[in-house]
Amino acid sequence: MKASQRIENQLRREGIQYIAGVDESGVGPLAGPVVCAAVILPEKFRTNGINDCKVILPEKRERLYEYIIRKALDYKIVSVHQSIIDKINIYQASLVGMRIALENLEIQPQVILVDGNKKIPDTDIPQQSLIKGDLRSTCIAAASILAKVTRDRIMDLIDHHCPQYKFKQNKGYATRFHREAIMKYGASVYHRRSFRMDYTEYIQESLILEEKQ
Repeated sequence: MKASQRIENQLRREGIQYIAGVDESGVGPLAGPVVCAAVILPEKFRTNGINDCKVILPEKRERLYEYIIRKALDYKIVSVHQSIIDKINIYQASLVGMRIALENLEIQPQVILVDGNKKIPDTDIPQQSLIKGDLRSTCIAAASILAKVTRDRIMDLIDHHCPQYKFKQNKGYATRFHREAIMKYGASVYHRRSFRMDYTEYIQESLILEEKQ
């Protein structure tokens, strides 16, 4: 299984050479940044099994990450700190990160392909939003891998500072162990305060609901 290049191929038949795929990683976790990536791939790009990052094993994601940055015409990866997420909310933070990634590409894309139903603000470049874009577009799938691997590496580093939450295993997502660790130790400086105003209430509610299921 690999991501399709049909959309990119159609755009190239229309004379469009530089197509930027854009995606993010880390919208759902309780802790850590959201990481956004934009990537422009060459026309004769061999996919090597590039697909939605969530269905690829971590070891293969790492290999594909190195392959993508080596073969890409251009790419940019942007990390948006959890404090920014708290100020403007996670949805806006992901859009800001995507826009900054695009603005810092050295090659100006002619078309932007964005995963999901997002619309990147403050850009005059034509863009297409693609539901399940990391399956329908190789350049979006490549961006998803760059974002996911980068964020996982960040969470592994954070784990050294706060080993009690096991960020290396859960990457900041709301696993049962992670929620119980928040109940025991409280929220760290790496946790997103805007996820819920009262962490204790949220964690207690979620654990009780899980017990009842």
